[in-house]
Amino acid sequence: MKNYDLITPEGTKDLLFAECIIRRNIENTLLDLFKKRGYSEMITPGVEFFDVFNQKTRYFSQETLYKLTDGKGRLLVMRPDSTMPIARVVATRLRDAVLPLKLCYNQTVYRNESALKGRSDELVQAGIELIGSQMKMADLEVISTAVDSLSAFGMEFSLEIGHIGVFRSLVDKLEADDKDKDHIRKLIQSKNFPALNDFLDAFGNTPVTAALKKLPALFGGEEVFDKAEELIPDENVKHILDELREIYRNAAELCNGEGNITVDLGLVNKTDYYTGLIIKGYLKGHGDEVISGGRYDKLIAEFGYDIPAVGFAVNINAISKVIERNGILPAVRGADVIVYAEEGCEVEALKKAKELREQGMIVENALFDDIESVREYAKDKKIARVVVVDGESGEEE
Repeated sequence: MKNYDLITPEGTKDLLFAECIIRRNIENTLLDLFKKRGYSEMITPGVEFFDVFNQKTRYFSQETLYKLTDGKGRLLVMRPDSTMPIARVVATRLRDAVLPLKLCYNQTVYRNESALKGRSDELVQAGIELIGSQMKMADLEVISTAVDSLSAFGMEFSLEIGHIGVFRSLVDKLEADDKDKDHIRKLIQSKNFPALNDFLDAFGNTPVTAALKKLPALFGGEEVFDKAEELIPDENVKHILDELREIYRNAAELCNGEGNITVDLGLVNKTDYYTGLIIKGYLKGHGDEVISGGRYDKLIAEFGYDIPAVGFAVNINAISKVIERNGILPAVRGADVIVYAEEGCEVEALKKAKELREQGMIVENALFDDIESVREYAKDKKIARVVVVDGESGEEE
């Protein structure tokens, strides 16, 4: 007995008509924006060897990967991320390319998300990777492109910036193993103050634990930097904060009052992936980020090519949801003309339809035996014009 032949797997959905138009419009808008900034599009395979994602970082746990095997029994995964496959390509086929490399993509990733999270397992992402530059200008270009990506859809947006170095500088001074450090990171990321305080109490009352307890609260405007410098009297952290303050001011200027720019020193996701700047972008009406990215200077080195990189990914599914929720649904354009062929005139009718399409019209060929059915169909579908092709007069409208 079939149980699943009429439904889609959990975390996936069918897209119909207006939903397809929304997605394509978002994709085209973003790719056009990227390409106008000199980014070249690339596409990586939907299926990769497991080894591509089993690097030292191991950001993607095995539980989140869709796995399968090839004809030789080798372990494969459905692509859960676009950055790591691009890192593989850069370290191999593009190793001799002139730097910096400016790459963009628009493709689907697959992650086995918890059913309780309400997130899609099939996620469409568009993004950029700026590879081969450590300059401040590279960070600002990525931030500028993220701002333009958020503002492209005419909705209120906000951009958060942070730096993984603040958390690392603190947690590295803590006498804790990697498991405990990661647990602290997760508590800070979720801003779970009670659990964080309780867990850090086990490490004693020190300036480091005091700073870590307050790290999730260090978000807001420029005043955050003064609070952080007072709380964390560390030269390395001060240097990071000075750099981030300047980037924050630049980002606010790039927004030009269109969006809200904040700093969040509690941005600590992917500590084994990001090495510096972290950015997250939000659209009003969607709780989770629609843009995420940052600097990852060590990732490509794991594929044997030690060059820096910075970039971000846009969650196209999330933007689609916001547009649909706001009721900004595009009209699905129907046919302008329907062409009906009398018996024996099918080829002539197809030629006539082609001629009309070349004039810019949307044209259907009628699939009925009689003209009355065609006219009824045209009425139901709101097709304004019916063209009849017969063997005597040539055509009749």
